[in-house]
Amino acid sequence: MKLERTVQDDKTVVTVVGRLDAMTAPDFEKESLAWVEGGDRKILLDLADLEYISSAGLRAILALAKRARASGGAVTVCSMKGMVAEVFAISGFDAFLPVAADREGGLEAF
Repeated sequence: MKLERTVQDDKTVVTVVGRLDAMTAPDFEKESLAWVEGGDRKILLDLADLEYISSAGLRAILALAKRARASGGAVTVCSMKGMVAEVFAISGFDAFLPVAADREGGLEAF
């Protein structure tokens, strides 16, 4: 897994590349929670290049969303496709996390 983080205005955009699974989720969670602790409040996860997500990956995203909300922020996801979009839908994550079709829509969602 590779994370590419950029800041646009007051929004943090994170492109997640590769796999978010039991092996990589702890690193994702540690790094993403550090962003919130560092002051990032509006976080957009761009999942266009995410090939696979497991329950451990979902849990890491949930931990990020909870921490962001507790700090007065929010997490939005965008650009999901294929199996990743299917896992989000089946798990119900798309019911409580804002989902946008693309990055532009995700940035506007805040």
